[in-house]
Amino acid sequence: MHMLVDGEWRTDTYESTNEDGEFDRQETTFRDWIRDEPAAEFRPEAGRYHLYQSRACPWAHRTVVVRRLLGLEDVVSMDVVDPYREADGWQFTPTKDGCTADTVNGAEYLHQVYTASDPEFTGRVTVPVLWDRETESIVNNESEDIIKMFADAFADRGRHDVDLYPTALRDEVDRVIDEIYDPINNGVYRAGFADAQAAHEDAVADLFDALDHWNDVLADQRYLVGDQLTLADVCLFTTLVRFDEVYHTHFKCNVRRLVDYEHLWGHTRELFQLPGVAETVNMDHIKEHYYTTHTDLNPKGLVPVGSGPAFDAPHDRDELPGTAPAALRD
Repeated sequence: MHMLVDGEWRTDTYESTNEDGEFDRQETTFRDWIRDEPAAEFRPEAGRYHLYQSRACPWAHRTVVVRRLLGLEDVVSMDVVDPYREADGWQFTPTKDGCTADTVNGAEYLHQVYTASDPEFTGRVTVPVLWDRETESIVNNESEDIIKMFADAFADRGRHDVDLYPTALRDEVDRVIDEIYDPINNGVYRAGFADAQAAHEDAVADLFDALDHWNDVLADQRYLVGDQLTLADVCLFTTLVRFDEVYHTHFKCNVRRLVDYEHLWGHTRELFQLPGVAETVNMDHIKEHYYTTHTDLNPKGLVPVGSGPAFDAPHDRDELPGTAPAALRD
């Protein structure tokens, strides 16, 4: 895989699996924090921050969903990279449907944004990226950090009165996010990018054990943390919305489909149907990215053309205790 080494773009450096053939995700590097405190270096100011994202990537997608649910579109601006990632990495292709130019730094490739922040940067170039116009630097490129900053520091700056990270529930929200990360969010990648059969089978077993568990949990409660929509639900949603179209086939996670899980499928439909969320889901970008970029898994780059799950089909989640936030109800 490709990465920057001392500010130089390299295509022969990063190994994504360990000696046992297990997918080994590199940790994110930029981890500064936006705080609503007088002495904070990064404060939540409208127009100061910019989000670089990909419609294809589930990690970037979670930041876009939270931005939309909170109504932060006029507070945090956004650019979208091309879903096709070639040898030079994520690219800005404004002539392509659903993509934009880099409206802040004028870069052609996202790795140029990284070196604009740190000319000697070494590491993978990933989305999402939260950029600070004032210091001309990357604040953070860890999706979990970004959604928590949006839901905390920017909570009262959006158009919608929605609390996705309530103070009283934060420990539980954090616990659930951690609990779904390795077997589900990262688990599909552990399965798809494994270089050994045993590593693949271990990842698949972990994945479907976790899906079974959370399907049972959602049989009796509307959301992952009781009766209130939180960041944890968003983190699950952006993986599950891709499941049947990509992970089931492309990553060989084919024990069951999402639509075979009554409660996970209903939960996914409910979030998809929240005002504005459907517009954040670009299945054309999702399928193009996975099926054309991972040539080691799909050498001919053929993209499936069949229709996917009916995310707009009715759901019965409103029969359970709890409601979607008032600002998000039709």
